[in-house]
Amino acid sequence: MPDQDPDRIPVIVGVGQINDRPEQPGDGLDPVGLMAEALRRADANANAGHGLLADCDSLAVVAQLGWPQLNPVDEKVADSLGIDPSHRMQTAMPNGDSPILLLNEAANRIGRGDAKICAVTGGEALRTAAGLVAMKKDATGEKPNALRDATHRVRKGYAQSYGLVVPTDVYPLYENAGRAAYGQSLAEGQAESGQIWARMSEVAATNEGAWIRTPVTAEDIVTPSENNRPIAFPYTKLQVANASVNQGAGFIMTSLAEARRRGIVSDRLVYVGYGAAAHESGNFLERDRYDASPSLVVSLEKTMELNAVTVGDLAHVELYSCFPCVPKMARRVLEWPVDKPATVFGGLTFGGGPIGNYMSHAVAAMVEVLRGTADRGLLFANGGYATHNHTILLSGCPTDAQFPQDFDYQAEADRGRREIPSLDEHYSGPATVETYTVHYDRGGVPRSGVVIARTPEGARTLARISADDVETIAFFTDGKAEPVGTSGSIHRNGDDIAIWDVD
Repeated sequence: MPDQDPDRIPVIVGVGQINDRPEQPGDGLDPVGLMAEALRRADANANAGHGLLADCDSLAVVAQLGWPQLNPVDEKVADSLGIDPSHRMQTAMPNGDSPILLLNEAANRIGRGDAKICAVTGGEALRTAAGLVAMKKDATGEKPNALRDATHRVRKGYAQSYGLVVPTDVYPLYENAGRAAYGQSLAEGQAESGQIWARMSEVAATNEGAWIRTPVTAEDIVTPSENNRPIAFPYTKLQVANASVNQGAGFIMTSLAEARRRGIVSDRLVYVGYGAAAHESGNFLERDRYDASPSLVVSLEKTMELNAVTVGDLAHVELYSCFPCVPKMARRVLEWPVDKPATVFGGLTFGGGPIGNYMSHAVAAMVEVLRGTADRGLLFANGGYATHNHTILLSGCPTDAQFPQDFDYQAEADRGRREIPSLDEHYSGPATVETYTVHYDRGGVPRSGVVIARTPEGARTLARISADDVETIAFFTDGKAEPVGTSGSIHRNGDDIAIWDVD
């Protein structure tokens, strides 16, 4: 760290987390309360005498989804804490990459000399929100679903008409395409998912901030059961993010000079390395492929390159884990061994999946394991529908990173992207399976399936798998053959919905 101004070197000095488990929903904290309490705990965690929040220059908040009536919440969090930072903002959406984006931006603010103390926080109280709605539900008794009912998802369109609405509908498309590209059988692909997730459950079991602290075996994770119903093929409940949580997390960053002025001892400091971000199209039907992500690759590889590290230099990683396909793609880029934990917090199933704020918990956990060491850890975040990627390095000892840095590597990701196929929304005729999934109801019964197919001309199109077509459902789910790459045909019903027929 030669010739660097300590006033321009960002360090994380405090981290805080909270799990809120009220006996009655009305007794629970709302997202503002969770965010404020997480920062109070981060302030205490820094061991900085009279506290840092009182002099905070910058407050950045991850947008929350479950309580839309509170938005925007950044000013409410500041009021709750009794602070008035000159810079205050909330992310536009609750994307999974948001905490790492805000971490990188806070490092840049310190590097520019715009701030000395930056606070980042987020929180979701979906469990309490659902409980409150359930108490007031109307005579229909319809179960509320905050994820599907979110305003940015309540819309109709081509993808939605085939059941592709929320992330649990879409990420299995990457899982099934990836398995085929990796040359795995269904059993082999599920075994890899189970192995990664079982290790995550073991990490969560030892982490006080995690929501579920009971280890689960790999077999139990991938095997459908009464308590582990199928969600969208091949994912079961234990393979998807657990959003039914009340969790908050936050962290405080200062300049190195400010930390020293405050008397924060050196073994409490964690240094920030370079980061890299890139994204895919916001329309998941406008992707070049579903077995890999050029923006994911660039985000990871560029971060490793910028920080001049190899996978052997990393003591810890947090590979975003909303669904198994994401850490599977990431670990193949890094060549991270499947038998090493891909998390320091516990993953979005067991650690908890508070929508856009999971990575704040991962930051907190990473800081705790790096403090007082010379180790380095990599944080990889993903958001949207395998859309947004942001990776950053943290270190227990000083790095050579200099801020501010331009972490936008979109142009490089765009150069690595294959041609995106055109979309034919009215196609009938022969086609080939590009990827697929089957969606299940709460009783574990198939409610429909969807095929993303390619026409002989190379265009992309959608087709429904009818729930009552038992043979076709079995073909796509029994593992006897790999459906990806097989041929079929598409006909249209009276509602002009395309239906898939197996050849």
